[in-house]
Amino acid sequence: MANDQITHSGLDALLTPEESVLVLIDHQAFQFANMHSHEPQLVVGNVVALARTAKAFGVPTILTTVNEERGGYIIKTIQDVFPEQKPINRSIINAWQDARLVNAVKKTGRRKLVMAGLWTEVCVAMPALQAQGEDYDVYVVTDASGGVSLEAHTVALQRMVQAGIKPITWLAVLCEWQRDWARQDTIGELARILTEHGGGSGVAFNWEAQLLAARSKA
Repeated sequence: MANDQITHSGLDALLTPEESVLVLIDHQAFQFANMHSHEPQLVVGNVVALARTAKAFGVPTILTTVNEERGGYIIKTIQDVFPEQKPINRSIINAWQDARLVNAVKKTGRRKLVMAGLWTEVCVAMPALQAQGEDYDVYVVTDASGGVSLEAHTVALQRMVQAGIKPITWLAVLCEWQRDWARQDTIGELARILTEHGGGSGVAFNWEAQLLAARSKA
């Protein structure tokens, strides 16, 4: 799929679990320590929700770290979602220049690349821009990423959008992958994810479930 053929609108612009691969980049202690675009716990909750959503749909997920011997391991709450997976640890800043990551993505055979990471302006923007230039259809999960400042995060997103990369939030990813609330094989786990990480959306979801349950008993 050449870059000029990537669909930016229409049904094909929406994500499906069958076409997606998720890459979570450098959600480590050092990176969080200098992230000031968001409240850190908010990003932690969002990225864990994203990871759990990917697992629920069977979306291949690749974890990465940078200089983990100094910057710390990937945060435990992400690692706990994929306890058997060892993150790809590297020294190079741009993860897409690490052949192990590129080969792991290629092995999935999927072209819709969903990315989130720290920091947005460096460790997300660099691989996202390169992958987009290599004919991947790249989506960046903005609220599961963060930068050293709000300006850095915002400018990075603007730069990526100019290159054709699509910004999206974790809840929008969940909804595009689910597509139909009658899809029973995933709805139970998604209800748990929404309840635990969805904030007001989780509260609204539980309220709706309560109303539907009451109506079915009437």
